[in-house]
Amino acid sequence: MRESKPLFHLLSATIVMKLKSNTHSAEPPVKRRSYLFTVILTVVYLGGEPIFSEAPRPNILFVFTDDHAAHAISAYGSKVNKTPNMDRLANEGMLFRNCYVTNSICGPSRAVILTGKHSHLNGFIHNGNTFNGEQQTFPKLLRNAGYQTAIVGKWHLGSTPTGFDYFDVLIGQGPYYNPPMKTIVDGKVVVQKNTGYTTDVITDKTLAWLKDQRDPNKPFMLMYQHKAPHRNWQPGPQYLTLFDDVTIPEPATLWDDYKGRTSSASEQAMTIRNHLSPNDLKLNAGPGNLTPEQKKLWDAAYGPKNKAFQEAKLEGDDLVRWKYQRYAKDYLRCIQSVDDNLGRVLDYLDETGLSKNTVVIYSSDQGWYLGDHGWYDKRWMYQESLIMPLIIRWPQAVKPGSVNESIVSNLDFAETFLDLAGVEIPSDMQGRSIVPLMKGQKPADWRESFYYHYYEFPGAHNVNRHYGVTNGKHKLINFYHKKEWELFDLSKDPNELMSVYANPEYAEVKKSLETELARLRKQFQLPEDEPAPRKPPPAKQEKKKPEA
Repeated sequence: MRESKPLFHLLSATIVMKLKSNTHSAEPPVKRRSYLFTVILTVVYLGGEPIFSEAPRPNILFVFTDDHAAHAISAYGSKVNKTPNMDRLANEGMLFRNCYVTNSICGPSRAVILTGKHSHLNGFIHNGNTFNGEQQTFPKLLRNAGYQTAIVGKWHLGSTPTGFDYFDVLIGQGPYYNPPMKTIVDGKVVVQKNTGYTTDVITDKTLAWLKDQRDPNKPFMLMYQHKAPHRNWQPGPQYLTLFDDVTIPEPATLWDDYKGRTSSASEQAMTIRNHLSPNDLKLNAGPGNLTPEQKKLWDAAYGPKNKAFQEAKLEGDDLVRWKYQRYAKDYLRCIQSVDDNLGRVLDYLDETGLSKNTVVIYSSDQGWYLGDHGWYDKRWMYQESLIMPLIIRWPQAVKPGSVNESIVSNLDFAETFLDLAGVEIPSDMQGRSIVPLMKGQKPADWRESFYYHYYEFPGAHNVNRHYGVTNGKHKLINFYHKKEWELFDLSKDPNELMSVYANPEYAEVKKSLETELARLRKQFQLPEDEPAPRKPPPAKQEKKKPEA
C-alpha cells in the first residue's frame, strides 16, 4: 500500500459527492463517465495496488540458430563476414561476451535450455537420446501463467514438443531445401510438405503465426529456431555465388599441430584436411531433393567452380586452403540468409509496434570451429566451441549498445524467461536469471566460475569425454577416461595451444581450480560413478547424395 491514505480518503469522498451531483447534472453522460473513470483510476493508483498502471508482461522472441560461431557475427568482431541485422540487435541491446554452453552439442544444449538443468539431470546427454517431454520445462510454466507458447523450426530432440500452444518443427535435422515439417492440424500431429529454402520457410511460418495465429490478448513466448548454419552448409538460391570473388581470411590456428595438449586433441576426427567429405564440399551431384528450378541454380553455381578445382589438381597445403575456402564460404552463405530473415522479423515487430514490449534474444546452441585449430564442428571445452553468441534487446530495460562480461550460460535461459514473465523460478532449476545483468546490475554473488561436461564418446568426430572448470582467466579440463588433464592460461594463451598443467609455476592455480571443480560437481549433483561410454555406432559408408 502506498503512503497516500489521506489523499485516498479525500478522493473517495470526492467520488461519492460527484455521484450524487451527477444525478441532475447537465453534462453529457459520456463526459460524466469519463470524469468518474479518471478519478477512480487515480484512487486505485494512489490508495491501492496500481493494477491499471503496470506495464503488460513482455513478449519473448527467442531466435536460435544451430552451430553459429560468435566469431562469425560482426558485432563480435568477425573478420570473415558482416551480419547487419544481428548487429542491429547488438546496437539496440546488450551483447554478452562470456556466454558458455554446458555441453557443446546440439540436442543436449536445447534440453538444458528447456529445463534449466544440466544434461545428467534432464536425461539428454548426447545426440541420439529422446527428450522426456513429461518433465518440467519453461514453456509449460509460461503457458500455465497465461503466456501463449509456440515453436517454429528446428526441434531436434526426438520426441514431439510439449508445453506449446503451437508447433511446426523440422523432423530430425531437417534438410536445407523443401523441408517436411511436423505440426498439429485439427488436434492431430501431421507431417506437411513445404517448398522453398528452409531458412525462408521457417521465417514465413514464424511471421504467419505472429500475424494471424497468435492471440493478441496474451503475451507470447515464440521460439524461432533455424537449422542453419548446420552441416553440410547448403546456401540459399540467392547466395550460391556470394564470396566467389573474395578470399576468406584464414584463422591463426588453421595449421595447429596439437603438440601442446594431451592425446585427445590429436585423436579427433574433425579436421578440414582429412575429414570433410565430398558431400560437405559440394563435389557430388548436390542435394537430392531439389526442384528442377533449384537444381538448375545449384548446378550453375557449383558446376564451374568444381570444374576449376578439378583442373587445378591441388595437393598438400594448397588443397587444405581450397577446402577451407569452400567450407567457410558455404557456412557464411547460410548465415547470410539467417541474418536477412532475422531482419524480416525485426522489421515486422517495428512496423506493428510489438518491438516496444518484446524481448528479442539471439543465440545459438553452442560455438563452432570455423577452421580454428584446423577444425569444423564443436564438442570441446576450448573457447571457440564453449562460447555461445548471446544478444538481447529489451527497450524497456536494456541500455542500447551495452556489453556484458559476466559469465552466463544456456543453463540460465529458462530462469531468465520465467523472470521476464514474472513467473516464480522453480528451486530445482540450476541456473539463475540474467535479468539483473540485462538491467546493468551485477549481483554480488554472481558466479565467478563455470562447469562444463561433454559425454558423446565413442561417437561422431571421436572427441573424448571430458569435464572442466573455467573462471575466464584459467581453464582446467579433465579427459577422465584417459586420465589426462589440461590447464590453460587464457590471458597469455588465448588460443589454448599449450597446456601448463605440469608447469610448477601454476601449482597454486591448478590446486584452486581442482577445488572449485569438486565444489561445482557437488553443487550440480554429478554422480560419482558415471555410466560407461556408449557402444560405438556401426560403421557407415559415405553416401553419394545427401539425405532428402
